[in-house]
Amino acid sequence: MVDLLELTVGLPEVVLPPGEVLLEDGTRTGSVWVLLEGTVEVSKAGVLISTIDRPGVAFGEVALLMGSDHTATVSAVTECRFRVARDGQTFLLERPEVLLVVAGDLAARLDLVTTYLADLRNQYRGTPGLEMVSSVLGRLHAASPDTAVTGSVRDPEPEY
Repeated sequence: MVDLLELTVGLPEVVLPPGEVLLEDGTRTGSVWVLLEGTVEVSKAGVLISTIDRPGVAFGEVALLMGSDHTATVSAVTECRFRVARDGQTFLLERPEVLLVVAGDLAARLDLVTTYLADLRNQYRGTPGLEMVSSVLGRLHAASPDTAVTGSVRDPEPEY
């Protein structure tokens, strides 16, 4: 299968030093970035979500496809080299094979989250405070992106 490294040959390349912020949660760039080398951290609301060092991973695609601000902050941990489509929307519309790969990657990530939540629900069924996992699983497929609300209402000191 063709990957983003092959499909983005010819795009401009950008090098970011360690500590540089590529994308900031709550901002818009309209760009799609593809990691060529280096390590980045992805954080949300100041919480580290993941560390990524796999060439070919896209960044900025979620906000672009949702027509929203970036949903996380991506920062270079080491010196990083990226390919960038500054006008990500035009790039995706003119290159449907890129759009298909991006959609496939997003579908794989959604499947991973859904599988994880289902496993969590099965392991901790009946545990106080974790009943919300079933609710989250149901809302993943039922809610439109316009109805999604970030944050949660929960007891800050649950009795487990």
